[in-house]
Amino acid sequence: MDITILPISFSEKEILRNLIEKYEYENSQYEKTEVNDYGLYEYKYLDHYWTDENRYAYFIKANSKLVGFILFNDYRYYNEIEANYCIAEFFIMHKYKKMGIGKYVVKYITNKYKGKWQVGYNPNNNIGKIFWNKVVREITNGKYRIINNNNTHLYENGVFSEVLIFET
Repeated sequence: MDITILPISFSEKEILRNLIEKYEYENSQYEKTEVNDYGLYEYKYLDHYWTDENRYAYFIKANSKLVGFILFNDYRYYNEIEANYCIAEFFIMHKYKKMGIGKYVVKYITNKYKGKWQVGYNPNNNIGKIFWNKVVREITNGKYRIINNNNTHLYENGVFSEVLIFET
């Protein structure tokens, strides 16, 4: 399988917005988010990926087909530990899951952008929890920390994120 990871240009913002809708819908089962009056999930940080420094947006393609995206920045889930990068949003469409694409993308991005990383996930999302722990364990040879306390990111349903801290 040919996997490509491509920076998202401003002219492709609406494509990303469409994918974010699918991502937010999938996550609503864990986070209990609501749609707005137009029936859409709003991602309030979308425009920031083209206006703020230290925000990165990439499309993920497999065999030339758009299959997802990764968004990361320098904002931290857990403020007490320094980080160069935090994975903000990561999405692989259901049809393309369990094919090694997600693992490939995380390895590629964390290798390209070396430094201290944080990734947070909703602990109610067991699939995400298993994925992130497995991939981070693999890319760090088990040298990472898990933070799970009330000083992490708070989701809309009142659950605090679990945060993996690691370095590449």
